[in-house]
Amino acid sequence: MAPPLLQLRNIALTFGGTPLIEDAELTVAPGERACLVGRNGSGKSTLLRIAAGLVEPDRGTRFLQPDATVRYLPQEPDLSGHATTLAYVEAGLGPADPPHAARAMLEQLGLTGAEDPARLSGGEARRAALARVLAPQPDILLLDEPTNHLDLPTIEWLERELADTRAALVLISHDRRFLATLSRATVWLDRGRTRRIEQGFASFEAWRDATLAEEERDQHKLDRRIEAEQHWLRYGVTARRKRNVRRLAALQDLRRERREYRAAAGKAVIAAAEAEASGKLVIEAKNIGKAYGALRVVDGFSIRILRGDRIGVVGPNGAGKTTLINLLTGALAPDAGEVRHGANLQMATLDQQRQSLDPDWTLAEALTGGRGETVEVGGEKRHVIGYMKDFLFTPEQARTPLRVLSGGERGRLTLARALAAPSNVLVLDEPTNDLDLETLDVLEEMLADYAGTVILVSHDRDFLDRVVNALIAPAGHGRWLEYAGGYADMLLQRGDDIVRAAPKAAKAAAAPRAAAPEPGRRRLSFNEKHALETLPKRIATLEAEVRALQARLEDPDLYARDRDGFATASTRLATAQSELSAAEETWLRLELLREEIEGT
Repeated sequence: MAPPLLQLRNIALTFGGTPLIEDAELTVAPGERACLVGRNGSGKSTLLRIAAGLVEPDRGTRFLQPDATVRYLPQEPDLSGHATTLAYVEAGLGPADPPHAARAMLEQLGLTGAEDPARLSGGEARRAALARVLAPQPDILLLDEPTNHLDLPTIEWLERELADTRAALVLISHDRRFLATLSRATVWLDRGRTRRIEQGFASFEAWRDATLAEEERDQHKLDRRIEAEQHWLRYGVTARRKRNVRRLAALQDLRRERREYRAAAGKAVIAAAEAEASGKLVIEAKNIGKAYGALRVVDGFSIRILRGDRIGVVGPNGAGKTTLINLLTGALAPDAGEVRHGANLQMATLDQQRQSLDPDWTLAEALTGGRGETVEVGGEKRHVIGYMKDFLFTPEQARTPLRVLSGGERGRLTLARALAAPSNVLVLDEPTNDLDLETLDVLEEMLADYAGTVILVSHDRDFLDRVVNALIAPAGHGRWLEYAGGYADMLLQRGDDIVRAAPKAAKAAAAPRAAAPEPGRRRLSFNEKHALETLPKRIATLEAEVRALQARLEDPDLYARDRDGFATASTRLATAQSELSAAEETWLRLELLREEIEGT
């Protein structure tokens, strides 16, 4: 058996007086395929950083073979300090790596290498970070949430790339199917300690549940032993002093074992505040279309959504998923066709970008809106601490600034905010991002029990298969098709997947460099960016002018006193109102386009 390339032994680390990792081990052999799993906040990312040599533990040892190379993908990569994506990826190459490897990997991931890192969307930044760790072909790859912000075609490309790599893998991911496809061993970080099974993630959840059930039985037996010994202490002490002392010492040991036991974290209590039921018809779209210039995003799409439906929307980044959702929910008017909403709709929305979260807010302020210590849930007031506990936050975190929360904690917070408002339609954009597997289970159960209608965008294939009963996927050139069932059902009906629609180069048959950019690579032009920056001021000026002209024309004596002035003011008012309407429409179109692009 080959010696390990990397080994962590007896790792311990404490943050702020609280033990995060108490006794963790990790062994990475050549060709390893391991996944690292655990609850949000359990220390998975920290343990991976220790393995990468970026964090020094309080106790324990890290051994790395002298000639072994390691590449680490952080959950939130930092691309600052580099002029282009090519420069960023080249900085990750080793002395023996071929110089062309950086550009070749960027092209496979749909990037040119000329992009400004400061202007990348979340998906583009993730692809650049992947190119940086994959281009050198290291001995060990440590990947923290590699599928975050990636679309389905890129996730499936990454699966194939990692399956073919010679590097040993240690993966952290919330994507069950990704882990099940790639892992051959599972390391479970639970309450500061690691346990390992030599089986992939597909076997993990059953093993975890059995382990926790056995642990619960052991604790029950311990409680009964303590109870029996305490009964002896009260009623059965004899004159044999030596035997009594030994037995009393054993009782103290049992009590100490019980005190030091850390129970497994409970489940989140995720429940949507439900409004009065909507009408049977929720949304009906007939031949709707939307285009931005020559780019047709939606063309001739029709659908009928009924109360209780669970509709999923999938597709490559830039395909127009957000635009389609906005058309269906009424946030955006179609260029053609019509959208009809049923009676008594109350929508709650969770958007992918989480833009409404101010990083300087505290957790309590984010839930209460900065007003008092109560949060309104379903029309009823609850103390913010109690509502926080439902989503697995501790009372001590109430004053924690949002900027220090982990990705999973931010995900739970946005769910808590979105689900507090009464609704009978849930619109969820990437609700699974950064959630741990246990919280994903609870979210799936909540959606199954929710009496209203669910419309969601997701790149998590397993989540889609568990939740939705219909799927909408792009068919090219603005056409969208509806399929019955989940993601796996869509593949059977389609006879193909959406990988071939991906706007990225392929290894074997790349598109010519001079070819026109795919819709997924759409960017704002200089004029569009300039218009977005200047139109708000232009709109404000026109609004002020319209108000002034209206006030002047309200003078009842103006016409008699100054007919020419009246005519001039009337003509100018009509022109200003027309210009204002055009400016607002242009700004709205560009702002929606910017959101669509930055959501990739």
